[in-house]
Amino acid sequence: MGDIRRRGVVALGVTGLVAPLTLAFTAAPAQAASCTTQAGPYQKQVEKFLGRPVDGKQSTTDCKAIQTFQNKHGITPNIGYAGPVTWGVMDLMNKQKAVGSNPNKDGKCPVNKGRIACVNLTLQLSWIQDGSRLVYGPVPVRTGRDGYETRTGLKKIYWRDIDHVSTIYNVAMPYSQFFDGGQAFHSVGLSMWNPPGSHGCVNMTTTTAKKYWSLLKNGDDVYVYGLKPGT
Repeated sequence: MGDIRRRGVVALGVTGLVAPLTLAFTAAPAQAASCTTQAGPYQKQVEKFLGRPVDGKQSTTDCKAIQTFQNKHGITPNIGYAGPVTWGVMDLMNKQKAVGSNPNKDGKCPVNKGRIACVNLTLQLSWIQDGSRLVYGPVPVRTGRDGYETRTGLKKIYWRDIDHVSTIYNVAMPYSQFFDGGQAFHSVGLSMWNPPGSHGCVNMTTTTAKKYWSLLKNGDDVYVYGLKPGT
């Protein structure tokens, strides 16, 4: 997310498991908030996800467990309420885990391009494949929110900047690999499940962004498809 200065031309754009899916990504701790005593519409589903007794009733322990999850992933309000946003994140995690090591089971990411980075917006997953062979991933990613959607289609990496800084948002974008008018792969210090999403870039953990940096190069293909939940 930011301006891209390349041979004197400024291109402006919005930004912004083989490796097992890890649910422990760092997110800035939210301020302490009161715990609600009210059961939410997804109480039983949330209780099951968190390994709590599934009775559909909000207990103090339930609330604290939900609140801890919300704080970890930057979900607000962080009052321990089992609402649609919290359950939506958990449901997405379940769907991501169910993919296992066959992310291109539906065959939507091209297998005739050689090495290609694939992004499934619907499941918020990305991976690198070479033909039909999985090279790395799948890994959870964080793509564009409503109004700043990550654009779909076949693209190519056209510029890489390991220490890029967005001059639009004044934020660091380490390991940036740009593939579409300012939209790039890059690392962030947020949970991959932090709602509502990026300003268009494909956010990654530092570990994933470094791996993508080592595996991809200018001219490599990128294919983005699907629809991010909530967009």
